[in-house]
Amino acid sequence: MNKPLLAALSALALAGLGAVPAAAASPAKAAPQAKAVTVDFAGTVSLSNCSGSVVRLPNSADTDPALVLTNGHCLETGFPEPGEVITGQSSSRTFGLLNSAGTKVATLRANQVVYSTMTDTDVTLYRLTTTYAAIKSSYGINALTLNDSHPVAGSAIKVVSGYWKRIYSCNADGFVYRLKEGGWTWKDSLRYTAACNTIGGTSGSPVIDTVTGKVVAVNNTGNEDGQRCTENNPCEVDENGTVTVRQGINYAEETYQIPACFTTGNKLNLGAAGCVLPKP
Repeated sequence: MNKPLLAALSALALAGLGAVPAAAASPAKAAPQAKAVTVDFAGTVSLSNCSGSVVRLPNSADTDPALVLTNGHCLETGFPEPGEVITGQSSSRTFGLLNSAGTKVATLRANQVVYSTMTDTDVTLYRLTTTYAAIKSSYGINALTLNDSHPVAGSAIKVVSGYWKRIYSCNADGFVYRLKEGGWTWKDSLRYTAACNTIGGTSGSPVIDTVTGKVVAVNNTGNEDGQRCTENNPCEVDENGTVTVRQGINYAEETYQIPACFTTGNKLNLGAAGCVLPKP
């Protein structure tokens, strides 16, 4: 996993390697490209040991309590165990809210861990003590929106780290049937092309589609030194059980499944139709 910096319970670290040049296309035959939106730091947050973002669901209201998205392995009480799902846990964690330039403009505070797990995915969602409207009114910053459809292979993406105030640009290289790291297994993970050489502290960064401007995944891990399926060295496992190790390649966990598990008022409902997130 991308190391949650300063985390007392974690000795996991990751440093991505390498970069690949973009393939050239003949101007005469190149398909029209969708215009990219501006992706900056607005709406991202810095945690004590990780990155994150203020996010809203497609149907969130401005008056709803705002949510912060980061990794399950960034949870302040330690890594959730394989198979463990945490909901409704009290929290007073703080987050540094960044503007478009990456300058901290406010400290936001959580009052609850709405959902956290490292099973099937690697995600924590916090509920803040303030609303989207209040954040917009006070600081002029909008929340990022979670896309509710599956990301597309080959699409241009940016990984925006609030901790390091650094933006990585690459493409969605493909999707992994199962990604295994130590005792944890993640389903349908997004693999980056090598240019997104994320490092420790980028854990929890939103992965943003540069055409829609929406969050399609949350950055979480990569293979550091070529080992097979160990901590810091996740391996890919396909439907037939074939294992592939890609040293220096990094990954994210998709977030399109999250909106189906929330109802009016940004309230978690794991029993909702279409909700496939793991349950306690």
